[in-house]
Amino acid sequence: MTQTDVSSPTDFIRDIIEDDFRTDKHAGRVAVRFPPEPNGYLHIGHAKSVCLNFGIAAQYAGTCNLRLDDTDPSGESLEYVTSIINDIHWLGFDWDGRLFYASDYFEQLYNFAVQLIKSGKAYVCSLTPDQMREYRGTLTEPGRESPYRNRSVEENLDLFSRMRAGEFADGAHVVRAKIDMASPNVVMRDPIIYRIKRSPHYRTDTKWVVYPMYDFAHCLSDSIERITHSICTLEFENNRPLYDWIVEQLIEGDRPNQIEFARLNLSYTVLSKRKLIELVETGRVTGWDDPRMPTIAGMRRRGYTPDAIINFCARIGVAKNDNLVDISLLEHCVREDLNEKAPRVMGILRPLRVIIDNYPTGQTEEFECANHPQNPSMGTRMVPFSRELYIERDDFNEAPPKKYKRLGPGREVRLRNSYIVKFAGMVRDEKTGEITEIHCTYDPQARNSPPSDGRKVEGVIHWVSVYHALPVETRLYDRLFRIPDLSAADDDYTNYLNPGSLETLPLCYVEGSLANAEPGERYQFERLGYFCVDLKDSLPGKPVFNRTVQLRDSWSKVAGQ
Repeated sequence: MTQTDVSSPTDFIRDIIEDDFRTDKHAGRVAVRFPPEPNGYLHIGHAKSVCLNFGIAAQYAGTCNLRLDDTDPSGESLEYVTSIINDIHWLGFDWDGRLFYASDYFEQLYNFAVQLIKSGKAYVCSLTPDQMREYRGTLTEPGRESPYRNRSVEENLDLFSRMRAGEFADGAHVVRAKIDMASPNVVMRDPIIYRIKRSPHYRTDTKWVVYPMYDFAHCLSDSIERITHSICTLEFENNRPLYDWIVEQLIEGDRPNQIEFARLNLSYTVLSKRKLIELVETGRVTGWDDPRMPTIAGMRRRGYTPDAIINFCARIGVAKNDNLVDISLLEHCVREDLNEKAPRVMGILRPLRVIIDNYPTGQTEEFECANHPQNPSMGTRMVPFSRELYIERDDFNEAPPKKYKRLGPGREVRLRNSYIVKFAGMVRDEKTGEITEIHCTYDPQARNSPPSDGRKVEGVIHWVSVYHALPVETRLYDRLFRIPDLSAADDDYTNYLNPGSLETLPLCYVEGSLANAEPGERYQFERLGYFCVDLKDSLPGKPVFNRTVQLRDSWSKVAGQ
């Protein structure tokens, strides 16, 4: 199996696998699977499961299948299948040809249901959905048996066959497992295992009009694939008795073992697929790959790296109880990874023009700048310098406070890798009063060296040459929501969307060499943050830059994590 390098931590799931080795429960086999439903894009919570399952397979020399659990034609599509496959490959994992679909097993699953009917363990029920809810009972009161529960095997087989043939309308009949209507676990009160649904399936089209329920198809698909450890999230814990009951009735020999772990809950975002679909369909984001989304596609477009995501998943570990993970830890992992990998460049987000009065008009010189100060192997680049420059507007203050180390009246600063300049004057817009231009003088003796008279110049700011700069659009992304825990919100979660989650700056300036930057390439804009060339909206010679993450966490600290 080929996959990204993953660590081999110890957790309760691996402890179970180790115990199974000791007892030879599965004859020394480890076979796991990642089984998403193709009704949306993968998000960071799925990434945790991807890393867990493929990591376990790698650690124990086992196998990990990718299976699309496509049992509900409503909302499923080939687009989602393609995105899932692309995202897992982008993370660095591969299933070595073991790509399966629950729809591959529709005929076998139908025959399994027939087998349950023949053994008296399933029946066709004709209650309406409302009647079925009424008969089901409550958490404190047992359910009542359906009046159709004791239909003969022959009648049930006939009805199920006619359901498959398309004789009945959606909802007219369902097939239910015959278990125990008085069970304290509501899941075991004769659950539905098949229903009529005329929505075309993206793979089988209109061949089928009856579809297995997820709980029925999932455990049997695991059994067909000879999965040993069926690892799922904690919300399926109550369904485990049903999982076990179905495989006990229908599967001989070695059976899969369902193990639940806590799903990922991440602050300042939502990981509910229903809510993510709503954000996309209502236009609150621009799509599944919007860089504000917690989807793998969105994170890739924003500039996150596979290694950062895998490192994050390793750091949060595998737990038995739900908890809220601070998104700062994810951002820290991204920042940590990009600090090692991203070349440095200079870019100006909010430009302020500077004219160096005593610099020769029309002259241009070049300065050699390191692409990564801590990694000489990344080489250098030549950056042009001229009489007129752009600096960040925030790097000038006409009334500078104490400890301000940038440009202001009576102050000097070092222009990164070049000269020292001193404030000489400024120009304002006559109508608005806004400062439009700064005038300075430069010290020609301090060309990338200390002043000859020994004076100290503490501040260092970045710049780009007006005549050589590349104009670009930059998008500053931030947290999608204003509050950390959306589960604590009493009202509509969309009320807490962060209005500042995207700020578009249509006219920024970067070094001219970035005209050839390829979509997906990542850079550190010195002193500003990490940026990525947008994968969709960039054009040759006209890159659009997305801010991946700031250089420092402006929301909270991750100290101690």
